[in-house]
Amino acid sequence: MKTKAAIILLAVLIGVALGLGVYTFVYARGYSYLSNNPEACTNCHVMQDYYSAWLKSSHRSAAGCNDCHTPHETLGKYATKATNGFFHSLAFTSGNFPDAIQIKPRNRKVTEGACRYCHAEITSAIVAGSSDVACVRCHFNVGHSAASYVMANP
Repeated sequence: MKTKAAIILLAVLIGVALGLGVYTFVYARGYSYLSNNPEACTNCHVMQDYYSAWLKSSHRSAAGCNDCHTPHETLGKYATKATNGFFHSLAFTSGNFPDAIQIKPRNRKVTEGACRYCHAEITSAIVAGSSDVACVRCHFNVGHSAASYVMANP
């Protein structure tokens, strides 16, 4: 009898957790992050300045958010989106994030890889054999010119 009650309780808890997860995903428009639409990033109000700056940048015609902020292979892209989505949701839900958001080292590495990927003809000659050279060190405001603090403190 105890085993049956434990199984029912476990099923109810799993159902509640799953229901809350689905509700939160739909309420927060989590599905929009599966697209390549840059407007998805503005679901979080703290990203509005970055989106507005991107609209005015030289990269608007050539690159969207995913082109610079996720790896170019499918598995890496969606793994990065899932990881960032979890930690962004956690930070925004808890309110534990700085006013001037800062890029994390892993995401800086992804962005650096994107620069080198798209600008390989130029960067291959500059960075040959050196891992100390970073595009984003000097060009931190290219994609978000009006919000240059995005990648400050390289």
